[in-house]
Amino acid sequence: MGVINSGIIPYSLSRIIMALTRKQWNNIIILACIFMIAVLTFMDRKTHNIPSDAQRLFDDNAPLAQLQLDGLWLHKQAAQWECDTKVLNCDEWANAWQTVLVSPLAIAPQLTDKPQELVIQIADIPHSQLWLYFPIEGALKSPAANWYQVPPSLRAKLQPIIDAKPAA
Repeated sequence: MGVINSGIIPYSLSRIIMALTRKQWNNIIILACIFMIAVLTFMDRKTHNIPSDAQRLFDDNAPLAQLQLDGLWLHKQAAQWECDTKVLNCDEWANAWQTVLVSPLAIAPQLTDKPQELVIQIADIPHSQLWLYFPIEGALKSPAANWYQVPPSLRAKLQPIIDAKPAA
């Protein structure tokens, strides 16, 4: 028993479907493919483009020296990064933070997720800074209460991959 005969598709619609020729079906499939490509291209352009006002959070004059995100840390020792033993992607995580781009926000965003405490130590500056990071929205709040936005394409790499133990 087919879908058309089972009553799932109304009878009038089933007559139209059955009346379509192979050429018409091919045209429908081609149009559906073009539509899907257009939608996926649009989504890709909206999520992976870096805004024109984005700038590096850490530059050559103020490089990142140490970072702690909700208890997990990374530290630059000479020319190499060291991380908490739970972090599996130390170099990738360090590089993501070292090269992160942010856009300044004029007003505080409406936030729905729980903030992560972000302690930042910049090279040659003796005191650390406490920032707040909201990973879902990609919002950063500086100690001076300035707000910054991390582009969506860069957010996933800012979270460390930790050693997840199986549930007992």
